Amino acid sequence: VELLNNSQGLLRFLDDAEITCADAFRERERIETACFRRVLDAFRRNGVSSADFSGSSGYGYNDRGRENLERVFAAALECPDALVRPQIASGTHAIALSLFGLLNPGDTLLAVTGKPYDTLDGVIGINGQAAYGSLDSIGVDYAQVELLPNGEPDLPAIERLITSVTQVVHVQRSRGYAWRPSLTPEQIGAIAGIVHRVKPDAVVFVDNCYGEFTREHEPSFYGADVMAGSLIKNPGGGLAPTGGYVAGLRDLVERIAARLTCPGIGREIGSYDAGYRSFYQGLFLAPHAVCQASQAGILTAKAFEALGYEVNPRWNDPRGDIVQTVRLGSADLVRKICEAVQDSSPVDSFARPIPDAMPGYADPVIMAAGTFIGGASLELSADAPMRAPYDVYIQGGLTRAHARLMLERAIPELG
Repeated sequence: VELLNNSQGLLRFLDDAEITCADAFRERERIETACFRRVLDAFRRNGVSSADFSGSSGYGYNDRGRENLERVFAAALECPDALVRPQIASGTHAIALSLFGLLNPGDTLLAVTGKPYDTLDGVIGINGQAAYGSLDSIGVDYAQVELLPNGEPDLPAIERLITSVTQVVHVQRSRGYAWRPSLTPEQIGAIAGIVHRVKPDAVVFVDNCYGEFTREHEPSFYGADVMAGSLIKNPGGGLAPTGGYVAGLRDLVERIAARLTCPGIGREIGSYDAGYRSFYQGLFLAPHAVCQASQAGILTAKAFEALGYEVNPRWNDPRGDIVQTVRLGSADLVRKICEAVQDSSPVDSFARPIPDAMPGYADPVIMAAGTFIGGASLELSADAPMRAPYDVYIQGGLTRAHARLMLERAIPELG
């Protein structure tokens, strides 16, 4: 009680938390350096120049900036090829695009990390979301393997459920709206090893959202075939204004590109008159921004844990994404914390987040995001489905200092 009502006590509390987290912060900086070395090398090896920043119009044939951006992304994400486009509207769009490019009627999609993120229900056609044009509506079957109670992949069950019609094995790296740890690239590599041994022609697809640059290597390094994600999350570095990516084996990326535009044309078109500088610069800054966001999550976890709240991951746990979950236990506290995040934002700090229905979600969702890029989850934000046990998902923070100031505003709301 004294802490919640004493500003000097609160500042000392957070000072002590940062001192305790010093080693964990240094580990994130070590990972940042490893990732940044790879990103810088990708820029140098592909000869990026200021001419690549210019946009194009019309069909976008021979768009130099777009084509080199895709080569740089591929190298930075440790893949042979990449499709990087502002026309990909979100992470869900990048994932859906990939699944429709890789699956045909009669194939089976096998999700091996439990039910995918809520917004994919309509894409797959599950949980009553029999949307027009879903995978289910075109004859793609679906099967699911739950994670083990400790949140690790159930490797024996995965091996048992791979059949002759299993064409894509879906791995969700981040937690989504679930109380579980994010998967490490090494764990994804173990899944890929089983899949490729049992059915070599099956594709291991990774929803890589929130995970890029949180570890030294990406899942592709350990055998994943295709990854997809959003540019307003980690790889956009806080600067990319929109877009998404698909990265992986060249023949698979080409198949997916045919779904982005149309068969026979694929990746050869797609203009962007605004130019590509923010995408290049965002990728260049991404390892540092992700490091800051990870440190923000560590500090947030330490503070809430010290106050008696259950958190996932704990402050000193390994991290494979930038999401920090806090179990608040009541709808009222969820609203108060989201209001504190919004109030601590540089944009629209005066707005008040309220729960509301959102496309793709079964429950009302509250979202706090006073961000420079609309909805950018690499910037400090928080959201939660309004359902028991009332977990709030806090992510991002382009600087650790921003997260600390948010905590100074949020912690008194717990009293």
